[in-house]
Amino acid sequence: MKKKKNFRLFDAVLMAVCVILVVESAAPAAAIGSSQFFWWFLMLGLFFLPYGLISAELGTTYNDEGGIYDWVKRAYGRRWGARVSWLYWINYPIWMASLAVLFVEVFEQIFSLSLSLPISIGIQLLFVWSVVLVSCYPVSDSKWILNIAAFCKVGIMLCLGGLGIYFAATKGLANDFSGAALLPSFDISSLSFISIILFNFLGFEVVTSLAGDMENPKKQIPQAIIYGGLLIAFFYLLAAFGMGAAIPSSELSTSGGLVDSFIIMLGGINPFVIAVGLMFMYTLAANLISWALGVNDVAKYAARNYDLPQAFARVNPKNDMPVGASIINGFVATALVVVGPMIPNENIFWAFFALNVVALLASYILMFPAFLKLRRIDPDRERPFKVPGSPLMLKLMTYIPVVLLVITLIFSAVPLNGSAAELSEKIPILIGSVLAFIVGEICITKAAKQEVISEEIQEKRQGEIKR
Repeated sequence: MKKKKNFRLFDAVLMAVCVILVVESAAPAAAIGSSQFFWWFLMLGLFFLPYGLISAELGTTYNDEGGIYDWVKRAYGRRWGARVSWLYWINYPIWMASLAVLFVEVFEQIFSLSLSLPISIGIQLLFVWSVVLVSCYPVSDSKWILNIAAFCKVGIMLCLGGLGIYFAATKGLANDFSGAALLPSFDISSLSFISIILFNFLGFEVVTSLAGDMENPKKQIPQAIIYGGLLIAFFYLLAAFGMGAAIPSSELSTSGGLVDSFIIMLGGINPFVIAVGLMFMYTLAANLISWALGVNDVAKYAARNYDLPQAFARVNPKNDMPVGASIINGFVATALVVVGPMIPNENIFWAFFALNVVALLASYILMFPAFLKLRRIDPDRERPFKVPGSPLMLKLMTYIPVVLLVITLIFSAVPLNGSAAELSEKIPILIGSVLAFIVGEICITKAAKQEVISEEIQEKRQGEIKR
């Protein structure tokens, strides 16, 4: 029986909004200050637009299950594809741990509670494993979760922006939005947050992984990226203004800044703030569920090709969902949640969140040059959507995003001014990044050995059959 294609353009646009519109990262981006608007518009042109167009071409041209892993592997070989798949995957359980921490913080914030550490960890673990359970089912069974989350995100952003405009008109702005203040700030503390803006733009390749559930993916994927991209850019900028109107950037919390903005603009905690907080908490889980669809499939596909350990290749025989990757996500996130209180960085959410941003941004560095190389080595391939532009324009669209990724990674993880505050914030991120890379190399090497053993077993069996 032919599988019904029940993922429409409307669902794909909402999926793009749900995957890419990351509400919890609006506050860290707003911490840049008034100059954030300069960076938003600059990154929209230099990164977001090229990234969306390149993702659309690669996703519609090479519609394999492996996504970004497969694109890099085709261009640069298995080893680099394996590294990309590892970085793309490892960011996810780290992100899961950070959102588990934030989930509890928002809960305490809107209900004015102070939970004990054991209870807090217990709720975080419940959050983690609930997400793991849901992510073991196909998107067609859970798209209503993602659609509701997209509407919740849009509602939160619209309310935040609308209240910000009203607050500015009646009580004035908390930050200076004059011409001089909007000019870029090049101090290290501000530049460290630019990685969050790039992070806020990522996820279009997750939408391309849904091609099998779409009626006309060659047409719907580019449309979803264009329509979704315009909506996402608008909502990010609207939320950025709302928070900038309510809270001085120097006082903005990277974890509680969004809810704090509502509390300040509405004069305290009331039923509306609680409702917004609950919607925010719901979107945290939905973010993870939407990303699981792409991240776990990439890990599963890489493992089937012996580029990641075979544990990632385990699937549910009834629906072929990557339960192995999902369960590993849960165990890694659980370990991080348990050791989180021991991290010297007081802001546990930011410590995990920044580490996940570093891993995710690093996984995209080779995607851009892979696009250009695949154009060169595979010119006869049918490209349902082709990025327009001259050879020079295509090179600019390829290498400017790569330079931006590398620069922001350096500012995010490497201590540059040597201050005590910067060292306490960045050293854990740097150590965590190095450990993630080392563990990745070990896992990739182990996977290669598993392939050799598997081939030897097959050869032995074939020899026995011939005898």
